[in-house]
This record gives sequence, C-alpha cells and structure tokens, in this order.
Amino acid sequence: MMRSYLSPLAFLLILCVSSSAAQTRPPFACDPRDATTKNMLFCRKSLPAADRVKDLLGRLTLKEKVGMLVDNAAAVPRLGIKGYEWWSEALHGVSNVGPGTKFGGAFPGATSFPQVITTAASFNESLWEQIGRVVSDEARAMYNGGAGGLTYWSPNVNILRDPRWGRGQETPGEDPILAGKYAASYIRGLQGTDGDRLKVAACCKHYTAYDLDNWNGVDRFHFNARDMEDTFDVPFKSCVMEGNVASVMCSYNQVNGIPTCADPNLLRNTIRNEWRLNGYIVSDCDSVGVFYTNQHYTSTPEEAVADAIKAGLDLDCGPFLADHTEEAIRRGKLNEADVDNALVNTVTVQMRLGMFDGEPSSQPFGQLGPRDVCTPANQQLALEAARQGIVLLKNSGPTLPLSTRRHHTVAVIGPNSDATVTMIGNYAGIACAYTSPLQGIGRYAKTIHQQGCVDVACTGDQLFKAAIDSASQADATVLIMGLDQSIEAEFNDRAGLLLPGRQQELVSKVSLASKGPTVLVLMSGGPVDVSFAKNDPRIAAILWAGYPGQAGGAAIADVLFGTTNPGGKLPMTWYPQDYLNKMPMTSMAMRSDPSKGYPGRTYRFYKGPVVYPFGHGMSYTRFSQTIANGPTVVSIPLHGHRNTTTLSSNDVRVNHAKCDRLSLTLHVDVKNEGPLDGTHTMLVFSTPPAGHWAPHKQLVAFQKVHVPVGSVQQVTVNIHVCKYLSIVDKSGIRRIPIGEHGIHVGDIRHSVSLQASALGVIKS
Repeated sequence: MMRSYLSPLAFLLILCVSSSAAQTRPPFACDPRDATTKNMLFCRKSLPAADRVKDLLGRLTLKEKVGMLVDNAAAVPRLGIKGYEWWSEALHGVSNVGPGTKFGGAFPGATSFPQVITTAASFNESLWEQIGRVVSDEARAMYNGGAGGLTYWSPNVNILRDPRWGRGQETPGEDPILAGKYAASYIRGLQGTDGDRLKVAACCKHYTAYDLDNWNGVDRFHFNARDMEDTFDVPFKSCVMEGNVASVMCSYNQVNGIPTCADPNLLRNTIRNEWRLNGYIVSDCDSVGVFYTNQHYTSTPEEAVADAIKAGLDLDCGPFLADHTEEAIRRGKLNEADVDNALVNTVTVQMRLGMFDGEPSSQPFGQLGPRDVCTPANQQLALEAARQGIVLLKNSGPTLPLSTRRHHTVAVIGPNSDATVTMIGNYAGIACAYTSPLQGIGRYAKTIHQQGCVDVACTGDQLFKAAIDSASQADATVLIMGLDQSIEAEFNDRAGLLLPGRQQELVSKVSLASKGPTVLVLMSGGPVDVSFAKNDPRIAAILWAGYPGQAGGAAIADVLFGTTNPGGKLPMTWYPQDYLNKMPMTSMAMRSDPSKGYPGRTYRFYKGPVVYPFGHGMSYTRFSQTIANGPTVVSIPLHGHRNTTTLSSNDVRVNHAKCDRLSLTLHVDVKNEGPLDGTHTMLVFSTPPAGHWAPHKQLVAFQKVHVPVGSVQQVTVNIHVCKYLSIVDKSGIRRIPIGEHGIHVGDIRHSVSLQASALGVIKS
C-alpha cells in the first residue's frame, strides 16, 4: 500500500538543507537591483501603504489592471512585478489543494494537524492559535523557498447545519459562537499580531449560509437561505471584527434570490462597511461564472462582472473577470474606477505581506526555510491536538483505560484500523509522517490485525471470520470503524447517518465473540448513529476520533491506554437516523415548527431524541463544578435619544445599549474528585426569559482547566451581555431580553436578572 509521507532518511536530508534554501525566491516586486523601479514610490517601504498603492495603480494600464483581478494574477514585467497565484489552502496544515502551493524538492511535506471538526472538539482557543502559528511558520518557509504563496483561503467557518453535509468535517461544528471563537484564534495564529503587518493572509469562507454540496440532485448553486443574523453570519462577523481577517470568500449559493458574490448588501454594506473588513473579498472558484451560466442571474457576462465588482468583489477565483471586464467597461456597465477600488484592496494586502518590500530574506520571517517544516516540535503539537480532540462517548465499568498488565494482546479490527491518509481528511497536504491506529496500539501491546471489511463501504462479509477469530483470542478488541472521503467530502453529502454497508454487522458479531472488552473507535467528520453500540452492553466503550491528523493513531492509543485522559466534547449533535425523515437537507430554517412537524436544527433549536448531545464527552476522572460567586442583577445602561418614547418593552435593542464593557463575571470552582489528573472542558450555556423567539439554550463561554486529583481550580468566566445574552427577533434585529436569564454550568443553574437602566429616553 502506497503512503504519502516522509521517510526518516528523507526527513534527515531536509534538516541538513542549508538555510540558503530559504533565500531562493527572488523578490516578487521592487527588487533593489532593478534600477527602473527602485525609486518608484510604490517601492518605498517608508511610505504609507495607501500612498504606495495609489502610485502603483496610477502606473498600470487597464489591461494590466484586469489581469490582476483573478487568482492567477498576471505579471507586469515593465514594473518588475511578477505573476502571483492567490489560491493556497491551509485548513489544518499547509495543503496542496490550491495551485499556489507545491510539495517536492526541499519541501516534500508539511505538518498535517487533525481535521478542524476534531480540533474544535478540544474547545481550546490557545491550541487553535498555536496551530495557526505553526502552519504560518511552515507556509512562510515554503514561500521563501519558492514552493508556496502567502494568501491562504482558510478557515472554513460555515455552520454544520445538517449532519449529512460532506464538508462538515472542515468546520468547527454547529454552534456559531464556537465557530467564531475558533476562527478568530486560528486567524491570529496565521496572520500574526504585528499590527497591520501580515505573516500570511487568512480568508474566512464561504460567506454565507453555504452548507450543501450535492444531495438528492440538489447542488450548492440553487437554494436560498435565512436565519442570517443569529446563525450563519455570526462566525464571519467574528472573523472580521475579532480576528481581523485579511479576506472573506463569498459562496456559490444565493441568499434570498441573490448570489452572494453579487449582493452589495452582503459584501459592500455588511462585510466592508459595517464590519470594517481590512482586506479583500474573493469569490469561491468560478462563482461569478456560475451565477451567469448556471443560475442565469444576469443576461450577459458583462452584467455579471459589473454586478460582482460593484457589489464589492475584489478578486475572482477563476478567469471570468479577466475575460469579460474590459468589455464590461467598453459597454458602460462598469467604470475603470470600480476596478481600481477592487485592486486597492488586493494590492494593499500584498503590501501588508511585504511583497513590495524587495528581498524576502531581509524581511520578518525571511529566514524560515526547510528546517522549519515538519520539525519535531510541530509534529508533537499535531499529536497533542489529536489527543485533545478525541471524545470519550461511552465507558461502561469503566473499561477504559486498558492496562498493559492485563491486556497483553489486542485485536485491532476494522477498515480504518491501519488508516493513514484517511486520518487527515480533506483539504490536506502531504503529511510529514503517519502513525496509524495499528502502529499506535502496537506500542502498548501485541496486536492481532484483521481489517474485517475491505474498505469503509464494507459491502461483503468475506473478511468477517478472520476478524471474529482474532477477537476470540485477544485480551481486548478495538474496532476502528467509520467513514472516509469516499463517504463524506466536497461534492458528496451523505444519504444517511448509519455506519456504511455491513460495518454494524461486523461490530456486533465481533463484540459477541470477543474474549475481552470491546472498544469501538469511530473516524468521521459528521455524526454517526451508533445507537446499537451505545445500547449494547458487550460494547464497553466508544471513542470518536474525527479525522485525527498525521499522529492520530498514536493519539488514539494514548487515550485507549490512559497515557492521555480524554477531555474532548462533541462540537455537534449526533442525531438518530430517523431524524432525517422529517428533515430535507435543503430546508434552511433553524427553528422548529411543530405545526408542520419540522423538528429544528442543532442543539439550539432541536429538542428531540439524540444519540449523543452537543457538548457530550467523558473523562477517566470525575469533576464537580460549583459557582463560587456571580451577580444576580446586571443593569444595562442605555443611550439617550431625544424626541422618542420612554422604554416600555421587555427587551432592549442592542444598538440602544452601552455595550462596550457590559459583562457579567462568574467564578466557578472545579474539583477533581476522581482517580486521575485531568483537564476539564467547562461549557457555559445561557437560557433567555420565557416567551422570546430564541434558542432553547446558547453556548456563551468555554474554558479548559487542568485539575490534579483532589484539588480545586477556580475559573473566571466573563460573559459579554450584548454579544452572548442577546437574541434575534423575527425581523433580524438583535435585542437583549429584560428579565431572568439562566446561566448553566453542567447541572448547575445560576439566575441573573437583566434590568434596563435608562440614562435618557429611547425608542423602544
């Protein structure tokens, strides 16, 4: 079986490469040795970026400008500017999915972290930022070596609205607050925190309400979306306003009948003006062509170009703008000034990246090279991220952790038992190295390996007997089942939530024959209905590993044998299969509608039966939580307005409240009452007063805290009232309900009353 990873010899050779390899890239522009450009204003680093950009645009012809509107931007040789490919990907490590990054030579691979859905399960903001720093180190190193770009179209912060979505694995899950915090943290790691200077430029995608690929013949080009304000837009707002992201990508789909990449309300009014994006807006690949050719939104390609650029699009992934913009200007659909406005945003980002500052090696991060990719520290972080993302779903007895003293032989069974490439999911690159589950478990015990199924489709039972026999001989059995990219991926949404093919049959037959305890390990991006295993006493424990990255097998083994005490929590609801009977994937509504038998989506709006709820995750120890202190009343100061009525309603519009420092603070004591040291993942939810058109509950805060056996750690939780205790009404207006709110930490409920404190009169 061929595996894409670096051999130990290759890795040693890379470490021996001279740091001069980091200096092999010639300057993108403004080469100090180029006499024709070195005195031009756009090459003067001491000038403000706005002045430099204005000077450059003033020197370009219309044809040259149009050539820079697309991802494979054309060179301008007479000004010493090279061509540039904007499209690179770094979803969970530097990827070669986009044409801007190429592995080979001095850069045969890069650190492949767990897929985002797995990393999100850690609920660890500092980990997400740390991963971003490592990924951007490796990205800069590859740029310096001529193997990559500096603009990375990651992260994907769409909401996992439907459990069947093939790309749900790329997202931080179903909760908008979690997705927004993940995005802001990862972006800070990628872009750095050096003022306006960028280490690399991140991009939040796909804006907005994009979460369907191909289900029952319905593709992502032809549906509309609502629930914008309190669900779909929340992570993107966090990207821009908290993460200061350098780019936002508009999506293929329409929102209320208008393609997102042609909607001035979404692009210019919301992203650019309301949220104050400091960066550029790019289309998902061929989106402009799609809304002309596939969606028939415009009558001519020139109208499509004009609609997109006037709406606020700055860059086209694809050739459409390059092919049709000049003709659009000739026909009067567009002005050259509109093109200039777009280029101001893209070129300014290039200036912030240092691409017009001459020799790369003399700039910040200019000395990063091959020796900074796939370092032992980076690979250790990939292992730690996988450990933190694994979720313990069931542990009867308890059965786990396994013991090296009692479990000398372990039967390792299943189509993912010796997985490598499967562990890195999609939008990945070439990993530095892999540790499969079989290899990881083999470090703790003697293994008896049987696949049981040829692949995850598991259409036949020809390998069942050997698997059953191995389980009957071993001291413990670990079944590593689940999905892979043949089941869930871009362009491939799932039809159902059950394990594929005859996997369930194999699990049941093996567990019946197993001499020792049976543990089920699941690899998947989306949720799986494993009710049969949850309810089967012969299956003693269940772990969900997501797609755990290059070191996933080691992390799984560390959790199985107790080297790591699991602390992950599910970032999405695990629904039963029959949930889908009432839920067409194309129904965008989040809220339930009992009159129509519509159950609602995600833990925020769905109250029906689940296999495992959002936030579920067990530990090998026991934690108790106590609210040490917290306010019972919080006053909301209001802005005064002349000639308006006094406050008389049960809520306050957020834009009428003085929100800047309006927070409530809780102090929570977390005690470890169990037998092992552990890290507790504390989730804090709120419930609004009754009668409001609001979620049943909403995640408002989360923190990780390490608590040794027998000790207590106090955690301080700050909850921003306007951001996290507000709700969205039927008109899309965000309001703060007045009255008693519940703050929930585990099984504890703390009541806090929000009261308006009028400093003047306001319009209610």
